[in-house]
Parts: sequence; structure tokens; C-alpha cells
Amino acid sequence: MSVEPLDAAADVHALIRELLPAVSPSAWFDGGTSEIVLPIGRSEARASTWTVLERCAREERMQWPELVSEWVEEVGHRAFLAVGEMELFGDVRELLRLRIVPKLDPRDREGLVVVPAGDHFDAMVMIEHPRYGGPLTRARAGLLGLSKLGYVMTNTRDRELADVAVHDQPLLPGQDVRVVTKPGSRYVSALLSQVDRFLPEPTEHGALVGVPCHSTLLLYPITATSVRGVLPVFAEVIAEMHATADDPCAPGVYWSHGERRLTPLNPGHLPNDGEFAAMLRRLPR
Repeated sequence: MSVEPLDAAADVHALIRELLPAVSPSAWFDGGTSEIVLPIGRSEARASTWTVLERCAREERMQWPELVSEWVEEVGHRAFLAVGEMELFGDVRELLRLRIVPKLDPRDREGLVVVPAGDHFDAMVMIEHPRYGGPLTRARAGLLGLSKLGYVMTNTRDRELADVAVHDQPLLPGQDVRVVTKPGSRYVSALLSQVDRFLPEPTEHGALVGVPCHSTLLLYPITATSVRGVLPVFAEVIAEMHATADDPCAPGVYWSHGERRLTPLNPGHLPNDGEFAAMLRRLPR
């Protein structure tokens, strides 16, 4: 009969203390943080017991010793791999980057180091390495002792985005779109939080924004009612670029306004987009 993971904690942690010397003689249990600690060479890896608590909570009590033993062996194996990677990478913190992606399905974000980036996007922490890179998992972060990851955006800005190119490109007669791009980059989408920085001049009405692929951001500052005619064409360009991109991001158009808000727009149904429609009525013609 299953129980709640926290209800199983005392007994499972007692089993861990009992079994650790035989399964992993150098490891020890930190009761203060509910982690096992595995010294590996000059390094130290930690693993939260929450996973094994969940496993035991779903099974009969007689199976708990086997589940705990398997989990300790599994964590030890992953710890050796993780520490080996850390030594291979050097300081792995130097390789962490932030990648903005459309909002992930809960099943896809499970186990990854991901935080919401507004209502429509997520911020995913990546290890930038040509061979061993990829999304940072929570397990890997724990084993590598990675926490307080506020510096990841600074890494991304300074090492990936300092040399983005910015230029204007004709969209319609007399109407240009601003292009922020770095061919081949996976991180230009992270600039969604800094749209105002790339507009030719501040505008109280915000801008149309598209991020069809991770290497390119398209911006159109809203200054007049002519945006009504621009929006359908802007949307077509975004959709086409997204469909043909090697690294697609989002196919839609967003309105960037007030406190870095992003509101999705449907070019065919503007009258129903109350806030945007009200803003249009205030624009000069």
C-alpha cells in the first residue's frame, strides 16, 4: 500500500544509514539536508533522497531495502560520471548559458533546470559544449553542486550575445523591421527580456516582436495606426522563417509592452484583443 514520500522519510533514511557502508563505503548521509554525500577524489557530489523516497512510497515496505540499495548504486555511478565531466569541462559554471524556449509541457520540463520566463516562454539552463553539452538536469546540477544560478544570464550576455548584429530591413514600402541576429547562435532568443534595448527610440506603445528561430529576433516599434497593415505581413514573415529554420523557436507574433510583458497577437482577430485594440485607438494616424 503506497504512502506519502515524507511519511516514509524516517524509515528510508534509517535504511540509507544502515546500507551506505556496504554499498558505498566512502559515502555518508547528511541528515540536515537529506542528502547523501559522495567524496570522489578532490571533489564531493551530493544527491537528494527525494527520488528514493518517492520510489519507496509507491512500493511495499519489504521492497524498500532493495530500492535503497539500487538507488545508492545508481547515484554513485552518476556521481562518478558527473565529477568526471566536471574535470573534463574545467569549471562547468563557465559553460552555463540561458536558452529561452516556448513554454514547455510539464512532462518535458520534468527533471530539467527550467524556470518560467513570463506566461509564454521558459528559461532553460544549458551546458554549452560541442560534444558534452545539452540541457542541465536537476540531478546533474545537484551532483555538480550547482546552485544559485543567477550568473547564467550574465554568462549568456557576455559570451554569446555581445556581438549580435542589428540592422533594419524593408518589410513594406516605408516600413522597416529591426533584425537582431547572430547566425548559428542558440541564445539570441534570450534577448526577449531586453526588447527596448534594440528599438531605435523609446515608444510608449511597445513593439511587435517575433522570435522565429533562436538566432534571430524581429522587432517593429509601434508608433502609428499603420501597424494594422504591418501586422499581417510581419506575422507571415515570422511564420515562414519559423517553418524553414534549422533551430525554430516560436511561430507567432507578440506585443511587447509595459514591464516587459509579452501578449500573443492573432492578426486576424485584433478587435477581440481588448488591450491591444484599445491601444490602437490611441495611436496617431
